Amino acid sequence: MKLVIGDKNYSSWSMRPWLLMRQAGISFDEISVELGEASTPARILQYSPSCKVPCLITDEGQSVWESLAISETLAERFPELALWPRDPAARAHARSVASEMHGGFGELRSAMWMNIRAKWPGANATPGALADIARIDAIWSECVARYGGPFLFGASFTIADAMYAPVVMRFNTYAPKLSEAASAYARHITALPAVREWIESALRETHRLDKYETPQ
Repeated sequence: MKLVIGDKNYSSWSMRPWLLMRQAGISFDEISVELGEASTPARILQYSPSCKVPCLITDEGQSVWESLAISETLAERFPELALWPRDPAARAHARSVASEMHGGFGELRSAMWMNIRAKWPGANATPGALADIARIDAIWSECVARYGGPFLFGASFTIADAMYAPVVMRFNTYAPKLSEAASAYARHITALPAVREWIESALRETHRLDKYETPQ
């Protein structure tokens, strides 16, 4: 399989399936496209009809675009990996919090974009972004307390963790105040070898998008 992604420094949606596949040991070839350039749309359209990344190209040549759709496809193809929790109640909970991440937290997304190379403690802390952060803190704290950690749904990394990993990257950049439970979860995700690999690649990138390089 092939996974088409954008800049590791900026592309939060690309990080989600990339990390899920790396963490689960699913083999794939990586196709990286620099975002925001004149040639970017044409390059992405070779693989993704939505003209957006990420996009998974299956062994059969089928394009699967959008992070959650890719994750669901992988869960179907590799049921033995338990990319969702095996327990039905926990699985429904995991799908709920993953979908909340997928469709929500717009204030956080717009005010605190992902820039792994940057360190902007306290920047862009709009009321809406802070409200989103409080909700995310509550989700993480509740899940870790209910399922025992260190991941959101117990001992195993799931799609829900992949969905929230780019939020951890944002929190590393903007350093909002978090509860101890949420802070511990963020530290655990940051320390994962696959996450460290992503971060180190982002730090080596030289491509810059000026609109994401200056905090408001």
